[in-house]
Amino acid sequence: MDFECRHLGKVFQTRNGPIYALEDINFHVRDKEFVCIVGPSGCGKTTLLKLIAGLLESTSGQIIFVGPSTNSQPRSALVFQEHGLFPWMTVLDNVAFGLEMHGIGREERHLKAKAFVGKVGLASFTDNYPHELSVGMRQRVGIARAFVSNSQILLMDEPFGSLDAQTKLILQEELLKIWKEDQKCVVYITHDIEEAIFLGDRVLVMTARPGYIREEIHIPFLRPRDLSIKERPDFAKMKGHIWKILEEEVRKTCG
Repeated sequence: MDFECRHLGKVFQTRNGPIYALEDINFHVRDKEFVCIVGPSGCGKTTLLKLIAGLLESTSGQIIFVGPSTNSQPRSALVFQEHGLFPWMTVLDNVAFGLEMHGIGREERHLKAKAFVGKVGLASFTDNYPHELSVGMRQRVGIARAFVSNSQILLMDEPFGSLDAQTKLILQEELLKIWKEDQKCVVYITHDIEEAIFLGDRVLVMTARPGYIREEIHIPFLRPRDLSIKERPDFAKMKGHIWKILEEEVRKTCG
């Protein structure tokens, strides 16, 4: 499924006056494309994701979805930094929850869920509960749940933001492997410039609030990728370019 944001804007009305979160957002995401979004804190990245998911209504502009939409296949699935697992459910039932909400029978949904639990390296933890898992393992469960939902668009809001550096690198590679096997349209928010370049087909750089897309950067590295590309001079040059833009935007908020 493709979708396009056209002149999208969002204003929050508060007791202290309006907060202009997003202004004139324009971009197009193609089917099976992996698009990363970076920007200063408070620039409206999460608000943008919630608009795409239909959790918020825009103040101006529109989001146009192009492609089939059926009741059996949800349009989008969300993965947040706070993995949002149900503590009273096992790993398997957490992963299968979305399928249950769509009326899939227990045997069928558990069969599908087990496949993705295995893909994220938790095959021996299907009967464990979230409190028995590390933070990184719980985030793997959240990713498996999003993929098994069979949604057409996967929306990810800093899913690895709370993880240690080593775990983050491992999950970045695992995420790309799963995405290659079961490609979806992905919009991925991150503060980590290296992560954005490593994962994405494109990186959209947002301005300080009110946020809009300042620059769109196409990532030239072929897939499949491994972590060694982060050592390449052209990777470092691209990282430096994006950082320069972000530095300018962050300084605007400190002036």
